[in-house]
Amino acid sequence: MRGHAHCAGEGFAPRNGKPPIIGRSHCLPSDFFEPSDTRSSLPIALLRAREAVMARFRPMLAGHGLTEQQWRVLRTLAEYEELEVSHLADKAVILGPSLSRILRNFESQGLVAKRRDGGDRRRFWLGLTDDGRAMIARVQPDSVAIYAEIETLLGDGDMRALVDDLNAVTARLKLG
Repeated sequence: MRGHAHCAGEGFAPRNGKPPIIGRSHCLPSDFFEPSDTRSSLPIALLRAREAVMARFRPMLAGHGLTEQQWRVLRTLAEYEELEVSHLADKAVILGPSLSRILRNFESQGLVAKRRDGGDRRRFWLGLTDDGRAMIARVQPDSVAIYAEIETLLGDGDMRALVDDLNAVTARLKLG
């Protein structure tokens, strides 16, 4: 039975006839990482969905001189008055080194202002400048139009349910 692994010697015979992979604390069928259909793979399905969505946003963002990561940073900062750098990285789903490069670029363009924390001089807080808010105002109508297009294709209820389901998956997996 697939998905239910037994250790060698317990009568386990994976579908492909290969012996199980034996680990220190568990055994996996040797075909565990060889799905017969990638459409049933959660990570691949999530990546395909992300690419289908982002294919609609990338040209618009490029037209405004922004990358996906840059837009995530601006959008996240627009949602909050100020964020500490590590919280921004978490909320914008971006790695620290990439965020550092983006912030240097945004600071030089005058889109983001950084201030040192009064209580902990090692920490920095970030916020949008007037120019940063103006950038958001320029991009937002195009972004809203793309969201409306996707909502039309998926249906309002399905799109909301999908976002809710994905947020629930994230929350559950972070707890586990």
